[in-house]
Amino acid sequence: MTDIATPEGRQGRIARFFDSDIVFSYRRSPIAILASIVALGLILAAVLAPWIAPYDPFNPRTLNLMDGFTKPMSSSFAGNYFLLGSDHQGRDVLSTILYGSRVSLLVGLSATLFAMTLGVGLGLVAGYRGGLLDTVIMRIADIQLSFPAILIALLIFGVARGLIPASQQENVVLWVLVLAIGLSNWAQFARTVRGATMVERQKDYVSAARIMGVPPFFILIKHILPNVIGPVLVIATIGLALAIIEEATLSYLGVGVPPTQPSLGTLIRIGQQFLFSGEWWILAFPAFTLILLALSVNLLGDWLRDALNPRLR
Repeated sequence: MTDIATPEGRQGRIARFFDSDIVFSYRRSPIAILASIVALGLILAAVLAPWIAPYDPFNPRTLNLMDGFTKPMSSSFAGNYFLLGSDHQGRDVLSTILYGSRVSLLVGLSATLFAMTLGVGLGLVAGYRGGLLDTVIMRIADIQLSFPAILIALLIFGVARGLIPASQQENVVLWVLVLAIGLSNWAQFARTVRGATMVERQKDYVSAARIMGVPPFFILIKHILPNVIGPVLVIATIGLALAIIEEATLSYLGVGVPPTQPSLGTLIRIGQQFLFSGEWWILAFPAFTLILLALSVNLLGDWLRDALNPRLR
């Protein structure tokens, strides 16, 4: 018997992974391959923004108003070249997109992780325990799902900002936004996990664990959770795209991240002010980046849903 800790065991696991159904499905899906390349490229560009951005757009010492409203692929009066043009403050649009994508991705990933953790935990407890606790959790989820997520996020964001001192709001507004988006999206995870948990708890391996005296917490984490994680990954992937769009919507409405930490939504709001005066690039390029990012992640979620569904194989 080969030990999985040995090089031979690791090579065997790698070989089995590349021979798995999900990798086979990925290789046969040009849309998934293209979407993953686009998403990975945008994510890497955002992560490496401090090193690959032509300028630091949020350093006042490097800004020059003579660079303002420079058209794409041209030089300004001050002699600086801007591939995607510059905005009204002379900031390089390409650099603002790279830095703004960092904020959008940070908020989207953090909010999705928070919503997934909360929703999966509540769904496991509700599906395993049942009774009054299940009823309370699911009725709260039903009430929340009856309202648009953006309205719930606006409500939570407004209440949280009202409770935070004005002097501290700019420092914590990013995490308040994560909290608002996360609390507006946990219900989908909870409903899905609760239904899968109700099915799994009736199976023999769960009954055997109970007879052996395994505590409920370890039954949920070690036995039930691995068997319900597939749908969770699908919801998380699609939810990431929705969280990015939700953050952009809140920032576009002026209730998102502060101007000192602009996201793609803030850049779109700024560009919209100059759209009809001819400076179309200030709006077009951030909006196109947001569309590419959300669409590529959403397409990956659709592929993952089909790949993990045995009825579609």
